[in-house]
Formats: sequence, C-alpha cells, structure tokens
Amino acid sequence: MGEAKRQAGKAADAAEDVSDSKAFEVAARAGYIAAGLLHILIGVIALRVAMGGSGSADQSGAISALGDGPGGSLLLWACSIGSIALALFMLSEVFFGARGMKDSDKLKFRAKNAAKAVTYGVIGGTFATYASGGSSDSSESTQNVSASLMSNPAGSVLLMAVGAGVMVVGGYFVYSGATKKFKENLKALPGKGAGAAVVNLGVVGYIAKGVALLVLGLLFIVATVQNDPEESTGLDGALKSLQGQPYGAWILGVVALGLIAYGVFMVIRSRYQKM
Repeated sequence: MGEAKRQAGKAADAAEDVSDSKAFEVAARAGYIAAGLLHILIGVIALRVAMGGSGSADQSGAISALGDGPGGSLLLWACSIGSIALALFMLSEVFFGARGMKDSDKLKFRAKNAAKAVTYGVIGGTFATYASGGSSDSSESTQNVSASLMSNPAGSVLLMAVGAGVMVVGGYFVYSGATKKFKENLKALPGKGAGAAVVNLGVVGYIAKGVALLVLGLLFIVATVQNDPEESTGLDGALKSLQGQPYGAWILGVVALGLIAYGVFMVIRSRYQKM
C-alpha cells in the first residue's frame, strides 16, 4: 500500500512538472490562438449572413472554412494540438491549481477549469476530425441530441437545465465584459494606448459572445417547451434568429463584429494570459 502511494505521488509530481514546462505552456497558449481563429471566422460568416449572404455561423462552419484555406490541413492539426494542450493545462489546474485556496473557493475553481478542459478538448477533437478528412454538422448534431432528450420527461428537464446553464454562462460573459473582470486573468498589458485597445476588444468581445450564448440558451428552453427539436439549431441558429427581430440584420452585424473582436482578443490573450 505504501509503495502504491509513493508511485502515485511520483506520477502526480511528474504530471505537475510537465504542466509547468515551457514547451507545454507554449502549446497551451496556441490553444487560445486556435479559439481566437474560430471566433473570428464565426464572426466573419455571421457578418456575411447579416449582409444577405449564406454560411454556417458555428464551429463546424468556421473549421471547414479554415481547412479550405491555404495550408488548411496543417493549420487544423496545429489548432487541434494547441486546443488539446490547453485542455490538458486546464485539467492540470483542476488537480494542482487550487493549492493554497480556501476550501470554499476550491470547488468553484476546479469546476470552472474542468468545464474549460472539456470545452477545449471537444474543440481540439473537432479540429482533428476535420484535419483527418472527416466532418460534422453542429446544428444537425444539436437537433439530434435535442430530439433524443425530448423523447422522455427526464431528458426534457435536462435540456431545460442545459439551456438555463448556457444562459448563465452568457450572462457571466456579459458581466465579465461590462466590468472588465477578464483583466484578472491577464499579465501586465503593453503601454497605455495598446493596453486600452486590448481591453476594449475584450469588453466588446465578451459582451457579444455573452449575447450569442444568451440567445442560444433561450432557444434551447423554447425548443423544449414547444417540444420542437428543430428550434435547437446551435450557435448558427441562435445567431440567425437575431435576423427575425426588428433591425435584425443590424443586430446580427453588431454581434458578428463583436465575435470578431473577441477572436482577436483571444489571439492577443495567448501572449498575456496568466499561466
């Protein structure tokens, strides 16, 4: 038993050493760049839709567009590796990052980083799927999962909870943008002018992403109440639903520009994120 504990301790120490290594940090920072490119492309597609064009303004549409560009396959693999490295870094924070914190803060810190680890892991897997020649349809996948859950009462309750959870996350993004809370995760920014520009990008980007998530969560809830899985169309459907509102094309255009700003901010964040 004692030997097993010693081996487990050695494994934990080795894992912590890897998570603290410079090479691992560089790879993890690349994950922020990958996420930034993803948001920039989603914003560009949404802007095109707002101007009367077409396209899938979601993760699958953005990754597909990235893969179709010059050096697309290599870029997708690089984004996959960066995203997975960032997911592993977030996972290491779950185990090693809460040391010295109050017990009341540990659970919250670990839950937040675990959620981020899952998110970036899924993004990394999707990049890898496209890089290896596969594809996926985010909207169709969301509809299929929604239809399956709506087929029984427990599933409907879960879907309502997911919608409410997405709205809470969206509200937190809006709050983080409006209060500039995201600055807590950044190292010292460059000179006044450049630093202010980065912060302004973050404010606009966080609020825009928050609005998109609020709409997405609301659509989940509406679809569940109406028992209509076709209403659960993911981010693409959430953004396009804005067009049905008064001045919808303008609203969608503003949100699209905000998502582009968030993407640019994420690319810059790769340099200044505290790790």
